[in-house]
Amino acid sequence: MVVTLLVIATILFIALQLEDKLKIPSPLGLIGLSFLAHTLFSGTPMLTGDPEHFAALVLLLLPILLISDSFELTVADLKEHGLSLFYLAVVAVSLSVGLALLTAETLFGQYNLSFAAIIVLFAMVLATDPVSVVSIFSNFELPHRLKILAEGESLFNDATALIVFVFVGLYALDGGELTVGYVAEISFIVVLGSAALGIFMGYLGLLAMKTTENRTAELMIVILVGYGAFEASEFFYVFLNMFGGHSHLHLSGILSCIFATITLHHVMTKAVLADEVELKKGEEQLQRESALEDSSRSVIAKVLHKIKATVEERDRHHRTKEDVQLLAIVANTILFIAMAEIIDLKILLKYSTEILVMFVATTAIRALMMAKFAFITNQTTKMTNVNFRWWGVLTFAGIKGGLSVVMLMMIPAGFIHIELFTAIVVGVIMLSTFIYSLILLWIIGKNKEIFKREKDEEARSH
Repeated sequence: MVVTLLVIATILFIALQLEDKLKIPSPLGLIGLSFLAHTLFSGTPMLTGDPEHFAALVLLLLPILLISDSFELTVADLKEHGLSLFYLAVVAVSLSVGLALLTAETLFGQYNLSFAAIIVLFAMVLATDPVSVVSIFSNFELPHRLKILAEGESLFNDATALIVFVFVGLYALDGGELTVGYVAEISFIVVLGSAALGIFMGYLGLLAMKTTENRTAELMIVILVGYGAFEASEFFYVFLNMFGGHSHLHLSGILSCIFATITLHHVMTKAVLADEVELKKGEEQLQRESALEDSSRSVIAKVLHKIKATVEERDRHHRTKEDVQLLAIVANTILFIAMAEIIDLKILLKYSTEILVMFVATTAIRALMMAKFAFITNQTTKMTNVNFRWWGVLTFAGIKGGLSVVMLMMIPAGFIHIELFTAIVVGVIMLSTFIYSLILLWIIGKNKEIFKREKDEEARSH
């Protein structure tokens, strides 16, 4: 265990140094260093060893990654960009699956994939990784609206892809009958139910926040809220059955975790802003009192005490956010090390053609969906206009991640194409991590001055 800890810490340190000194995104550094360590140390450390245990590890660490990324979103951003995010995360994913159904015969005709199998396969490779996107964006000055579109789409895209995978793909694969009515009904129930449960858990966390001024305790509440919302959604049927529901309904843990964290973060942010106002008032009062010839020491002491309390509360909230980000960085490091352990190069080489076909196909589909989004945004004032540069960023922000492997492990063990699907999913994750990241770096680096100017203009307009 000590060797494992040393390797994890070393890989993370070097990856962060590469990011700071050479602007190499941490996901690239982490996955490259993880493969190097796995090769040099002959499989040591061994965190998981097989895809099934890797999927369990992803489920363990996924909520903290969602919590960290959700802290980057605000209710104001969701209100302003809600329509755009809905298109990117819901409409675009649904259209992508539809386009996949039309092209699957051409792409994988030799495998005679069923309707359900195609939905399952494409849902897995449409799920994106918000951690990689946030990591790359952190190295550059980008317009806030572009960051919200890319990062928000990555977050909500995962929830949509998982809903399509579980409630449409696996349902049909298990023999369920797909109808427009069923898809509409289950989507409405899952989305609305997950959001409501997440908001409820967020307000429970806020009640708990009022009981403590301890920074560590506050961090624990944030973790409890995120993980609690995630777990409550996944086992929602237990609550229904307790009241005689006799149901097996699952909600979306991803959506619930996101909404719970955003609710918590929204109120915490309002508290910080209120603290800033109180701090300014306290400083002005202190200046006025100090200017008086017969100033009261007791009044000055009272004002100073109030200022100190306000500063402490504000700093506590800021440090809690930093602590969550640190936990997310460590979690991401562990995931990339574990991913290096489960990759079987022989299987990847066996299905190399299929992997490349899927990678090219999903890239083309995503580029088309983002082009359609850019066209729509330029026809209405209710959505943020997307220019050619932004289209490029949004297209290659679709880096795949660990959630795809979790979905892979949910497929029934006896499924005839499980080896093919495993190779394609893992292969596409690897290719997108390296190729998309490099293209993103090139696009942003080439246009960094323009992006900076757009950011400054955006700040002035606000």
